[in-house]
Amino acid sequence: KEAILQARRDIITVLREVGWIDAGHDPYGTETSHPPHVSGEPEFSPVYDMVQGLESFHTLAHDRALLSVISHLLGSDVLLQPSNIARFIFPTNLEQTTPAHQDFVHIQGTPDVWTAWLPLGDCPHSMGGLSVLSGSHKHGILPVSRSLGAGGLRAHFEKIGGEWVSSPFENGDILFFHSHTVHKGLPNLSGDRIRLSVDYRYQRASDPVMDLVLTPHQGRLSWEEIYKDWKSKEFQYHWEKYELIPVEKVPVQPVEEMG
Repeated sequence: KEAILQARRDIITVLREVGWIDAGHDPYGTETSHPPHVSGEPEFSPVYDMVQGLESFHTLAHDRALLSVISHLLGSDVLLQPSNIARFIFPTNLEQTTPAHQDFVHIQGTPDVWTAWLPLGDCPHSMGGLSVLSGSHKHGILPVSRSLGAGGLRAHFEKIGGEWVSSPFENGDILFFHSHTVHKGLPNLSGDRIRLSVDYRYQRASDPVMDLVLTPHQGRLSWEEIYKDWKSKEFQYHWEKYELIPVEKVPVQPVEEMG
């Protein structure tokens, strides 16, 4: 839990420096009166890149308790895809809530990838969180359409059945799900707090891995730039100890663009 709180503190420090989180006495508070920002906006990118440079954000993905669960799911030779993702979800931007989707559409490589979704701190129902469509991992890859929200693609899940399930999270809770699992973000209805969370993804090192997930998320920085202020080299270039099988991303065609 302390590692989670350290990552939370460091991300909050960045967001407070740029004015996205209001000044206050609580080092863990995420209260905001700032207009929302989302990925793809010019104002978002430099702030996101500052967060990408945080050692605590990347180190958390190597937490022993987390890796213990992943090892039970995957066995030996677990590879953390280094393209770690941080998310800060504003409370006044509901139309940009992440749509229902399957991670495999975006990360490809091998289907046998597990995502660990961690809220950085408590995440009550009012702040949203994540919802999973039960049994959806059994139905293969679903057609997609373009959509607002992270990833920009929405899965057509209506014909496969299942029930949307969700839960409030306490600090230290982690949700694990397979790359074929249909899931979606829930709207942040807190009114004044940014929701902070991270996505870490794991697979077997012997399975194919999409080349893009071996680069920093969103692709603007080099690993040298990300590592320049780190105090430890322990987790730098951690994937290079494996003989990986990189593959290129296959373009995904939305339903509305098919002939």
